Amino acid sequence: MKRNALLSAIGLTFSSAFLFACSASAVSTDSVNQVDADIPKNIIMVVADGMGPAYVSAYRYFKDDRSTPLVEPIIFDDMLLGTVQTYPHQQSGFVTDSAASATALAAGVKTYNGAVGVTVDKEPVETVLHRARKMGMGTGLAVTSTIVHATPASYMVANEQRRNYFEIADSFFDDRIDGRFLADVMLGAGVEHFAREDRNVIEDFQNSGFQYVDTYEQLTNVDLDKPLLGLFGSSSLPWALDDSDPYRLSTLTKAALSHLNHKNDKGFFLLVEASQVDWAGHANEIGSAMAEMHDLAVTLEVLAEFGKNNPDTLVLITADHSTGGLTVAGKDGYRWDPIWIQNAKASVPTIAAQMMKADDRAAIVSDLLGFELNAQEGQLLDAVTTEMSSRDVENVIKGIVNERTNTGWTTNGHTAVDVNIYGYGPGADKFKGNLDNIEVAHRIFELLEARD
Repeated sequence: MKRNALLSAIGLTFSSAFLFACSASAVSTDSVNQVDADIPKNIIMVVADGMGPAYVSAYRYFKDDRSTPLVEPIIFDDMLLGTVQTYPHQQSGFVTDSAASATALAAGVKTYNGAVGVTVDKEPVETVLHRARKMGMGTGLAVTSTIVHATPASYMVANEQRRNYFEIADSFFDDRIDGRFLADVMLGAGVEHFAREDRNVIEDFQNSGFQYVDTYEQLTNVDLDKPLLGLFGSSSLPWALDDSDPYRLSTLTKAALSHLNHKNDKGFFLLVEASQVDWAGHANEIGSAMAEMHDLAVTLEVLAEFGKNNPDTLVLITADHSTGGLTVAGKDGYRWDPIWIQNAKASVPTIAAQMMKADDRAAIVSDLLGFELNAQEGQLLDAVTTEMSSRDVENVIKGIVNERTNTGWTTNGHTAVDVNIYGYGPGADKFKGNLDNIEVAHRIFELLEARD
């Protein structure tokens, strides 16, 4: 849906002009919490897409030092504030998709599944990112999906359908807030949505003063005085297990923080999304799920360090919904063994693709999974034929991993359970308890208004 006059209702205008390696052990956030002011200068919103409570529990066991009797705490444990209800507008039932949930978190309205920044009547809504921009704050996003995916798009623009990627990409450039671009820094994937036959939106941004980078290495040599667009993949970044930088979300987040905190007088709003926790859940792939959680945990370490040095920063972490119905113990009952995924070298799709090219299937799969297959598991691989779909081949490998770890899944979709909310910094107390997801946005709006 293209926006014209409707945008004036929220202070936007349409224009045709051109435009780690650190561990994920727990760190104390006490020094961040001990801030006199109740009003943050900076707000960092982290959405861990699909991260239901079971993912955090699984990650704690995944990182456990088995040489000690204690299950060591993880960084999430020091930050827990409460829980968030995730249901969408009643016309979509009780189970939300990422677009409706992100719109609730960003704008404080319930809407239908598939809606990006619009009401059930398809009217555009103001988001907390828009409000921050109108107040003169810096704005940005760092995600591991395409930057026009449901979550970042819901904070940035308005469209009646989340899959209208080309329209959404155009809106990233065409829309304005008080004459300014929507964001100062945008990092993620999405080349195929921006560089198209009908329009090259990347060139539009470059012609309007934006720097453009397409490798992680280039982020270390950008001009902090110029706005930044970084697209590091066609439609998504590689899985953490497959990427050249397994901590790519923390890399993007560091770059965004440097940019937004440079010559920063009025503060900034930054959206960070661990997008592919959700995708691992949809795939029922526990190895990738834990690798994505580890990238997120390393990112939270980066944010905690930034918070210590900038105690006027509020950091919030939540999920839009839970994906996959992950259970940390499957059909065998009283057992979960993450040891079998701790040495994985690649995602299941990558393992499956390499296996189909290999003469010795068991050898290549054993190497990439990080454990030696037994005879029965080898026979399962031998039974795979070239006529099978890639999904069926992947399911054989996932079946081996889920059996070894005793991981359970109830669905390939979303569930309607409440998710956790974490946070620290000035204003964090406002997010304690059990909240409706729209209340997250309402309370951020309150904190922004209290700055005046």
